[in-house]
Amino acid sequence: MNIRQPSLRPRVPLWVQTEHGVQGVGTVEPEFLSPIGLLPLQNLLEQLSKTEHDGVSGWLLKGPVTAGLNALAHALHAAGLAGAWRDEQLAVCNATGQRLGTIERAAVRPLGIATQAVHLLGFAPDGRQWVQQRALFKPNDPGLWDTLMGGMVSADDALDATLMTALARETWEEAGLRLADLQELRYGGHIDTCRPARDGGGAGYLVERLDWFSCVVPDCLVPVNQDGEVTQFAQFDARTVQTMIAAGQFTDEAAWLIQAHADAHTTTFTGP
Repeated sequence: MNIRQPSLRPRVPLWVQTEHGVQGVGTVEPEFLSPIGLLPLQNLLEQLSKTEHDGVSGWLLKGPVTAGLNALAHALHAAGLAGAWRDEQLAVCNATGQRLGTIERAAVRPLGIATQAVHLLGFAPDGRQWVQQRALFKPNDPGLWDTLMGGMVSADDALDATLMTALARETWEEAGLRLADLQELRYGGHIDTCRPARDGGGAGYLVERLDWFSCVVPDCLVPVNQDGEVTQFAQFDARTVQTMIAAGQFTDEAAWLIQAHADAHTTTFTGP
C-alpha cells in the first residue's frame, strides 16, 4: 500500500558528495536552507551550497556524510528549523537503499530524508484490539490513539538483517512486553507514505516506510509503559476502533495500519 500526498510547495534535491559521486538523500523547499547555506559548518570542513547537478537545481553538502549531515542538523536546530531534538541517529540512504551515513532524528522531516518505523498491532484472545494513547507532550500527534506499539528504526537497528531488534526494543519500552511472551506473532507487510509535515516551520516532508506486525497478547499480560510516552492502554472492539478512527481520534499511521490488517491475510512470521 502506498499513501502519497504532494508537498505543499515545490521541493528540490538535497545531495551529498561521496566517493562514488553525488547522491540524493532528501528534498527541501528551494530557499529553505538559504539562511544557513552560505555559512561554514563543522570545523569549516563541510560546506553547504546551492548548485546544479545533471541540469537540476538543488543543495549539495560536501565532506564526510555523517559529520556534514549532523552539522547541518545542529545548524537547523540553532535556526529553529528542526523538529524536537532526540539525540537519536537514523540511517540516511540513497535512492537504492544503500546506507550513506546517519543524522539526528530532528532533522529528517525538514530535509525530506526517508525513515523507517515499525508498529505492532496487538489483540486480546477475544479479538478486541489493544491500543495506546500517546502522551500529551509528544511532539507529533499528542493525545491521539495509536497501535499497541509504534517506534522508529534507529541507525543501530538498521544494521541488522531484520526489524526484530527495533520491534523487541520498542515493544518493551512502550508496552513492557517481551516478544517471547506474545502469541501468533506475524509480519503483516509495509506501507510507504509521503506527506507534508509541520517540522521546519511547515516546510517539512515526511517520507517513511511503516513495517507492521500483529500478535495476540495473552490474558495474563497487561501492557505497561516503560518510557513515559504513553498515557494509557485500552482494549476496544473493532466497531469502536472504526468509530474512533472516523472521528479523528487515531493517528493517520495507526488508521492506515489497522485498515491494512483488516484487509490482509498474514502468514506466520518469517521476516520482512
